[in-house]
Amino acid sequence: MSPRWEPNPDIRRGRSVVYTLHAHLVFTPKYRRGPFTDEILLRCEEVMRDVCTDFGAELREFNGERDHVHLLVHYPPKVAISLKGVSARRLRQEFPGHIRKYLWGEHFWSPSYFAASCGGAPLAVIKEYIETQKRPDWGQQCRPVHSCTSEQC
Repeated sequence: MSPRWEPNPDIRRGRSVVYTLHAHLVFTPKYRRGPFTDEILLRCEEVMRDVCTDFGAELREFNGERDHVHLLVHYPPKVAISLKGVSARRLRQEFPGHIRKYLWGEHFWSPSYFAASCGGAPLAVIKEYIETQKRPDWGQQCRPVHSCTSEQC
């Protein structure tokens, strides 16, 4: 290895692949009815973080408003970015009464979603955008701060 080589935490290595893939995802609930409170967003972040870990991905940033959530995900090429199914099931189990007021039927998330590769914009810009979302009940509860291992974050 060259002595000038410095490791980059954004570049991951697999058995036969070297990669750095980031996606900015925006998910909206069915009918965009606005079921999110700060408590539900905090739990949704934990759920999304767990689901990402299960798939070998890393949730770099998470935030949301009453009617949508933003995620910045660092993921391996083998992962299909499909976080909605598991997260919907867990949130419905944990907040059944509240969710039922806003949504009915079997679906939590809208079938549509936005996904963008973050290769063109600096990750710090995407992270800052997600951090500045107008979270409901923001002043009533402190949000835990997550440290990012990347110098870009």
